[in-house]
Amino acid sequence: MAIHNELGKYGEEAAASYLKEQGYVIRHRNWRKGHLELDIVAAKENRLIIVEVKTRSNRVFGAPEDAVDWKKVRHTVRAADTYIKLFQIDAEVRFDIITVVGNAKAYTIEHLKEAFYSPLF
Repeated sequence: MAIHNELGKYGEEAAASYLKEQGYVIRHRNWRKGHLELDIVAAKENRLIIVEVKTRSNRVFGAPEDAVDWKKVRHTVRAADTYIKLFQIDAEVRFDIITVVGNAKAYTIEHLKEAFYSPLF
């Protein structure tokens, strides 16, 4: 597996562990339907939380959350819409970003709640 894939897998594992520690229930990780994908789907306090995870070894090339551009937002919202319809979910939805910076020995996690909203198509 390529190093960047290992880093991404590690970051998603760290993010899922963090969410569990914060009282979230993990519904799915790496959920896929066709070309649509959601990193983490969680639930807390009668809300569905869609989490985009961005992992970097450092911040040399900028903040990880900056990689969530309008195209990624649109793709994530489309995937969330499909997920909600498929599982017939009737709950408030929130879109979060979790950044993981570092490596397995030393890392920081930042949880950006309500990081973006569903744009109008």
